[in-house]
Amino acid sequence: MTPKTDLRLAQAGSTLSLLALAITVSGCGKEQQPPQQAATAVTAMKVAARDVPVSFTYVARVESSQNVEINARVAGYLDSKQYTEGGRVKKGQTLFVLDQRPFKAALDSARAQLANSQAALETARLTLKRYQELTPRGAAAQADLDKATGTYQQAMASVKQAEAAVTQAELNLSYTVITSPVDGVSGMAIPSVGTYISPTNSKMTTVATLSPMWVNFSMSESQRQSLDAAARKGLLKTPPGGMFNAEILLGEGQQYGQTGKITFASPFYNSDTGTFMVRASVPNPDGVLMPNQYVNIRLTGATRPNAILVPQKVVQQGAGSNYVWVVGKSGKSEYRPVEVGPWQNKGWFIERGIKPGEQVVVDGVATLRPDTPLKVKPLSDAQVNAELGLAPAATQP
Repeated sequence: MTPKTDLRLAQAGSTLSLLALAITVSGCGKEQQPPQQAATAVTAMKVAARDVPVSFTYVARVESSQNVEINARVAGYLDSKQYTEGGRVKKGQTLFVLDQRPFKAALDSARAQLANSQAALETARLTLKRYQELTPRGAAAQADLDKATGTYQQAMASVKQAEAAVTQAELNLSYTVITSPVDGVSGMAIPSVGTYISPTNSKMTTVATLSPMWVNFSMSESQRQSLDAAARKGLLKTPPGGMFNAEILLGEGQQYGQTGKITFASPFYNSDTGTFMVRASVPNPDGVLMPNQYVNIRLTGATRPNAILVPQKVVQQGAGSNYVWVVGKSGKSEYRPVEVGPWQNKGWFIERGIKPGEQVVVDGVATLRPDTPLKVKPLSDAQVNAELGLAPAATQP
C-alpha cells in the first residue's frame, strides 16, 4: 500500500466518525415519540332509566272450557249415529238415535191410561154432584155422599198419576234422540250401531267447547317467590289484581291472534310436581286452538320501573364477573364490571355498574382494551329498540 492510499483511507474514516457523532448528538437533543394509536370505530347507546314492559313465558296445555260427556239417559238399542266423528257440531244437533218403538208404545199406553182415568173422574164427579143434591133433601144417606166424595178424590189422584206417567213416557221418548248440549268439536262414537245401551255402557261420545279455551300452565315455587319478592321490592309492577294479559305462541313462535286473561291461580301447592297451576281463558272463535294442544303462553301487563336495560351482547363474561365497555370522558374505552338481573326479550337488566347518561359500547367490543381511543357512532332510538327487542312506545323515558 502506498502512502497516498493510506492518507485517503484515513480521511474517509474520519469523515464517517464525524457523521456518526453528528447523528448521535442530534438524537440526544430530541425525545423519541411513540406512534399514535388509531381510534377504533364502535357503535354505542346512551343509557337511560325507563319503565320497561316485562313478560313471562311458560309451556302450556290447551283444554276445552267445557268438555261434555254425552251419555244416554234411557236404555235401548242404538238405532243410528247421525254426526261425523271429530267434526264440528252445533248445540241441539242430533248425534245418536235409539230404537224409539218401545218408547212410543209406552207413551201410547200411558195416554190410554190417562184417558181411562179422566173418564173415571168424570163419572165420579157426576155421582158426587147427584149425592150433593139428594142428601140435603133426605133422599140419600150422608154415608153415600161421603163415599161419592172419596171416589171423586181418588179419581182426581188417578188422573194426576196418569198425567205424570204420560209426561215421563214423553221424556223417555225424547231421550232416545241424543243431541249436543253445546257448540263444539265431537269425539269418537264409543258404541256401535246395534249395541244395547244400558246404565253400564251409557257413555256415547264427548263434545268439547272450542271458545273460550283454557290454557293451563305450571309455575314453580321459586318462580312464584321471585315474582312476589320483586313486587315487594318495587322492582316489578304487576297489573291490578294480578290480571295479566295472556298471549299465545304457536309453533315456531307464531303469535295467536286472540289475547286472553288469567282467570284462575291455584292456591294449592302440588307436591308431586313442585308447582302451582295457573289458568288463562282465551277466545277461540275460529277454532285454531284445539284440546290437548301444547303452546307457549306469554304473560304481559307488568313493568319494571326506572330500569336500565342493555342488549344482551353488550354484557361480556370475565373471570367470575360480568362487564361492559363504556365510553369514558376522554373518548377512550373503559372497562366496567356490572351486576346483571334477568333477561327481557333481547335485553339484559343491569342492577349495578352503569348509570343513566353514560354510553355503552354495543358493536365493536371484540378488539377493545382499556383506554382504547374510540370513534363512536351513536345508535338512534329505533336502533336501540331493535337491539332491545322493544316496541317504540316502550322505550320512552
